[in-house]
Amino acid sequence: MKDFAVSDAPAVQAQLDRLAALSLPQGRIGLDAIRTLLARLGNPHLNIPPAFHVAGTNGKGSTCAFLRAILEAQGYKVHAITSPHLVRYNERIRIAGELVSDDELAGLLAEVLDAADGLEVSFFETTIAASFLAFARHPADVCVIEVGLGGRFDATNVLPAPLACGMATLGIDHERFLLAPEDGTPTQPLTRIAFEKAGIRRPHVPLVTQSYPPEVVAFLQSLTASDDVPLLARDAQWKAQATRDAIWYEDSHGALTLPLPTMPGAHQADNAALATAILRAQDVLRIDPQAFAEGIRAAHWPARMQLLGQGPLTALVPGTPVWLDGGHNRDAGLALEKFLRAHEIAPHLILGMIAGKDPGALLDPLHRLVESVTLVPVPGHDCHPPEAFAGWSLPTSTAPDVSTALRELERLQPRAVLIAGSLYLAGAVLGANGELPD
Repeated sequence: MKDFAVSDAPAVQAQLDRLAALSLPQGRIGLDAIRTLLARLGNPHLNIPPAFHVAGTNGKGSTCAFLRAILEAQGYKVHAITSPHLVRYNERIRIAGELVSDDELAGLLAEVLDAADGLEVSFFETTIAASFLAFARHPADVCVIEVGLGGRFDATNVLPAPLACGMATLGIDHERFLLAPEDGTPTQPLTRIAFEKAGIRRPHVPLVTQSYPPEVVAFLQSLTASDDVPLLARDAQWKAQATRDAIWYEDSHGALTLPLPTMPGAHQADNAALATAILRAQDVLRIDPQAFAEGIRAAHWPARMQLLGQGPLTALVPGTPVWLDGGHNRDAGLALEKFLRAHEIAPHLILGMIAGKDPGALLDPLHRLVESVTLVPVPGHDCHPPEAFAGWSLPTSTAPDVSTALRELERLQPRAVLIAGSLYLAGAVLGANGELPD
């Protein structure tokens, strides 16, 4: 699937049009293309500041947000790569704390695309090459790099020796790519996912993980031991427990009492704890306890149970809280269920899911909590038809867009609205409501 992007800046849009023409050649996997492209650019990835590298099914973006906020609270300048973007392509590349400017972005993309002439590269590979090029040219203290998809064959997986690697929550997602039959790989689905994510590991570089089922932990222990990778697993090498008032954290360096995140959702305490463990796994950058606390409070990651502010969309249901979440798999559905139950929210759900995602994975945990479901398309993407959502015993309707869905719901005087199912839909909602991620 193409990762669509548009820009109000003509110079950027001209390069995005070139990007949109790229496609990943059928059947090609591996890192050869990105390595060749980077070599043509002078191997900028070998000249960037020290990096943290984070993979995972759910929570890796939030974990990176906590990493960046904690590092910045310590006073470090941080480069960051995240994906996908929500509203503007610029969100993918953060240079020393600021989103890349339109002028610089246009130049970076043009330089990379020119270097890629005759080389079949993808949208994401081009983006990563442009990011590394920018990071090599601007001074900073550290980089935070989020894996795009998987890990083993992700374009970010060219870093020779990060300070530490992290693995967030694991779940079944992107089955077409991550569960494709391959000799020599695990057959159990979640273990195979772990194998792909753990492909970012490097000898002698700590790999910090969340809690996983015993068979996955056993597999990772065997995998990392054979590769001389220090495995720092939650509940073994580090521990964390969230209470009503704090996160109690402990590892070989000692104990910390950390504040709860301001980001909604109990799962964000787990992501904050993982970020803490990743930072404490390295000994190059000093992080004071106060910086951990300040960063956890300051971290923000849009479209993850975000309460929308005043804007053109929320004005259509005045006085009604409108929540936005980009989750689209079962783990995301379970996190939403936990949040809604904890806060006694019974929303009307506006749902848009792109083709290839499992509607039941998200709806099954939620269908007893929501008042109704309004199905909407995801702009610019192939979506599931309404019949794909049949079988749940709750009122279901369709609307051509989120604005129309909200107008229809206003007649019901809803107590709450939740818009969910796709990060691409979430980006369209943020843009329409005038809330651009910064």
